[in-house]
Amino acid sequence: MPNKPIDYGPMQTTEELGRLVRAHRKQRGLTLETVSGLGNLSTRFLSEFERGKETAEIGKVLKALRTLGLEVIVRPRGQPSSGNESGSTS
Repeated sequence: MPNKPIDYGPMQTTEELGRLVRAHRKQRGLTLETVSGLGNLSTRFLSEFERGKETAEIGKVLKALRTLGLEVIVRPRGQPSSGNESGSTS
């Protein structure tokens, strides 16, 4: 069964972010245990983060995102994409 494309983009809630991160992790065939080992994060934290825990520590969230090859981009709401969000640097 082919993987459903992940809808990357603006997130409004911790639940949306958690669902996106879980889909990204699973699409890459990674278990919570693997990500835990790679990022030095507990599987409990990762599980709670993926379930949208609102009080997840921001430093750990950023570390989990980095471990999974994701990044956070902050811009004013409604502003069109600048095209510089692919992770490339000039």
